[in-house]
Amino acid sequence: AQICKCIGAVCVCVCVAGKWYLIGFATNAEWFVTRKANMKMGIAIWHIPVSVLSCFMIFHPVFSSPDGSCWRMNHLAQKKDIPGKFSFRSERWETENDMRVVDVKYDEYALIHTIKTKADSTMLLNKLYGRTPDLSQDVLDKFTEFSLEQGILPENIAILPKNGKTLLKTLF
Repeated sequence: AQICKCIGAVCVCVCVAGKWYLIGFATNAEWFVTRKANMKMGIAIWHIPVSVLSCFMIFHPVFSSPDGSCWRMNHLAQKKDIPGKFSFRSERWETENDMRVVDVKYDEYALIHTIKTKADSTMLLNKLYGRTPDLSQDVLDKFTEFSLEQGILPENIAILPKNGKTLLKTLF
């Protein structure tokens, strides 16, 4: 187990570094409702720059198209003054993102809540990451309960199926 000594948000940055599996995804966004059937478990690699002024998160496959191909996103999340709070801009989706670490056990799971803003619209997105592809039912239930509390409809809370591929071999 990783041991972390916390000094504000530096703890969150340093302790989340490494490989995570994207296990849960929850949002009422229309794009998710129409595409969730094609989503599969992905991998996120979080890198920490030497300066530790930001958390560089490289997200690997989240979506799998019918032909089996995947796509990835890259974001540079800037730490804020509040521990566990970060922000980043998605050039791909043209959104400003306010990201918060809601709950984390660094060697097991991380529950992330993001408020995405584009023009005059706002969308909520919750993600559940695990250090392994399998999390306990208690953690899955915690993710579902938190998502429901945020107003996300039950049918828009997904525990993603395993990809069935050796993702790291196909990506790196």
